[in-house]
Amino acid sequence: GRISLKFYSIQQDLEIIAHGGQSFGCPQNAGAAGTIYDKSLETLKVSNGNFTTHTETPLLGFSVTKLWSNVLVESNAKVLVPLLWSRVQVTGQIRLLTGGSICFGLSENPISEFELVAEELLMSDSVIKVYGAFRMYVKVLLMWDSKIQIDGGGKDVVLASMLEARNLVVLKHGSVISSNAALGVYGQGLLNLSGPGDGIKARQLFLSLFYNIEVGPGSVVQAPLDEDVRSSLDALSICESKTCPSELIAPPDDCHVNSSLSFTIQICRVEDITVGGIVKGSIIHIHRARTVTVTDGGAISASELGCKAGIGRGTFLKYGAGGGAGHGGQGGIGIYNGMTSEGGQRYGSAYLPCELGSGTGSPESGDDSAGGGLIVIGSMKWPLARLLIYGSVSSDGESNRDTIGNSSGSFKGGIGGGSGGTILFFLQGLLVEKNSSLSASGGKGGIHGGGGGGGGRIHFHWSNIATGDEFVQIASINGTVASSGGSGNDDGHFGEDGTITGKECPVGLYGTFCTECPVGTYKNVAGSNSSLCTPCSLNALPNRADFIYVRGGVTQPSCPYKCISAKYKMPNCYTPLEEVIYTFGGPWSFAVFLFFAIILLALILSAVRVKIGESEVTYRATSAIHNDAYASSPFLLSLAEVPGASRAEETQSHVHRMYFMGPNTFREPWHLPYSPPESIIGIVYEDAFNRFIDEINLVAAFEWWEGSVHSILAVLAYPCAWSWKQWRRRKKIHRLQEYVKSEYDHSCLRSCRSRALYKGLKVSNHNLVTSFSIRTSSNCVNVFKNLWPNSPDIPGIGTQRYYSAEFHF
Repeated sequence: GRISLKFYSIQQDLEIIAHGGQSFGCPQNAGAAGTIYDKSLETLKVSNGNFTTHTETPLLGFSVTKLWSNVLVESNAKVLVPLLWSRVQVTGQIRLLTGGSICFGLSENPISEFELVAEELLMSDSVIKVYGAFRMYVKVLLMWDSKIQIDGGGKDVVLASMLEARNLVVLKHGSVISSNAALGVYGQGLLNLSGPGDGIKARQLFLSLFYNIEVGPGSVVQAPLDEDVRSSLDALSICESKTCPSELIAPPDDCHVNSSLSFTIQICRVEDITVGGIVKGSIIHIHRARTVTVTDGGAISASELGCKAGIGRGTFLKYGAGGGAGHGGQGGIGIYNGMTSEGGQRYGSAYLPCELGSGTGSPESGDDSAGGGLIVIGSMKWPLARLLIYGSVSSDGESNRDTIGNSSGSFKGGIGGGSGGTILFFLQGLLVEKNSSLSASGGKGGIHGGGGGGGGRIHFHWSNIATGDEFVQIASINGTVASSGGSGNDDGHFGEDGTITGKECPVGLYGTFCTECPVGTYKNVAGSNSSLCTPCSLNALPNRADFIYVRGGVTQPSCPYKCISAKYKMPNCYTPLEEVIYTFGGPWSFAVFLFFAIILLALILSAVRVKIGESEVTYRATSAIHNDAYASSPFLLSLAEVPGASRAEETQSHVHRMYFMGPNTFREPWHLPYSPPESIIGIVYEDAFNRFIDEINLVAAFEWWEGSVHSILAVLAYPCAWSWKQWRRRKKIHRLQEYVKSEYDHSCLRSCRSRALYKGLKVSNHNLVTSFSIRTSSNCVNVFKNLWPNSPDIPGIGTQRYYSAEFHF
């Protein structure tokens, strides 16, 4: 029955019920539920007390002058709205709970149109059935184990259904929205299909205007329905068309439901799309989105949803095997019992493909293989910012696994495989992660000689490719990208591979994914072929240099390089010496210049040597005269004035002669031994003598730069090196003489007279012999004469020049 209440208060424990009576003969079909209307709360409640019934409670009208607040259908109640057109509008909620259902229209005449307007539509274990077109306008749609089923009767006269939930749409626990006609789902917030069993299915499906769409693991977004694939594609007449539909390349921006478009699924104007389940359709188009992420286990698939025949249909003989369908590659030949069936032809464009894959099979038996469908993501005007694939995106052809027999029970040849479909991306960035796949491969041929299907086509139409220093990698491919042909069975041939292409790359970049040309090559023209990366000329590369990496690739024939070591200098990678050599025009020019420079330097040094020799002779003569004059009238203290002196020290005698040791070279200069000889131990202080030897050895040592100059001259001009060595030896001898004569205080001698007169030590220097003597008087000439009687001044030792040292005591 029906109850209408108007009250100001009600007891909490008061139960008001209006349900149908039970049936003892048919317990599953109790009477239909009654209605309870609360005038105070403006609420309509239809409840059947959890008694199962197949009979609906009719509602012929809803208030339009003063809107109801809520409508509640629960406890196995069934509501029927049988009008040709009706509008259900409430200011609050419409709730369908615990087996409740609402049916709009009649199944015998599904041409009605219905509208449902509310703040929220909440469904739990309930059903909404619509025969005709359905319009829903709510803010929140929550479904738990519930269904919205729209039956358009399969007639094009029925308008498309539109479900708009502005804030939130959530389907959980096996909830499904389905329609056998065109369906549009709109919103401004989140569309979430949470898990297994959740789905949105339609013959033609449009999802648009959401901020985010999440297709959870196990959930499905599908169009067309499984049973409508053939009729849908036949109605679109796209399988036999050789022209690309304009809406695939430049789709309309309004994103409204339009059944005249070729899409079976269009996702339009959605910021972020996350696919953890399956998005499945014959022609899938994602337009004006920012990012699309296919998670691990997720899939966007048009596999086996292409044409059953098509332009590249493979041939089939009555008792022979069928050839594979063609598309990007030609279908494989089918061979059985010596009979041959040709594979389908290639068709379409490799650089802007927009065709479905073709099929093959036997029209008489109804056994056939479908090609792959078409997946388009992005558009010319609105390219996708980034596509992240951790799962799979596929448009593979169908593989035939059935065995065909004739009336006698013998087998016939197998059906060929369907060809791969098309995957067309308009995007700016791509990631294909490890263990993920992007595929448009042909199907396998059936047993008994079926030919494999040809591969499909994959094209990447890149947008806004940065070049030069602004270049960033637009694609990272760690998984599988394939458009291979399907394998044939038995004697059947493989289908040809399809095509994988990319938009022409700007200068410096090449390949399908527009990567930088290898180091050592350059590219100064647009294109993607690897042969456009021309090797850099080695003529301009120095011997000690290697080509270097340049961000964005090299765009000019003059490839940059750097020297292999920091010790070489750019731009020719020469050493400093080579820089000098090539400054003078090269080795030959430098050799000529160096030759004349050496000759000139040798002449100058020879002149200097002669001049120095003359000066030394003059110096020796002057020194001899000076020494004689000094000896004749020494400016000395008298012996009596020297403390500790005795008359016995006046005796002049030669005690000992010591010679310098060593060859007197820059590496081994002269040196004297430290231990004093036995003959002079009595006349020297040992500690002072050792200090004196240290000072003499320090004076006798050459400076480091003197040896360096000698080494350089020895390489460049040996005569100059010899002159340099002789000159430095003489300078060293003069320095020794000056040091002993003027600087050293002779403190090592025990004789006070020798210390006072500065005559106890002497270094003798001559052209042939240098002597260093220690004596107790100033007269050592007699000793020299006794040692070398052949010379009045210095002994002669053949013609060899050498230097020695002696001590006179």
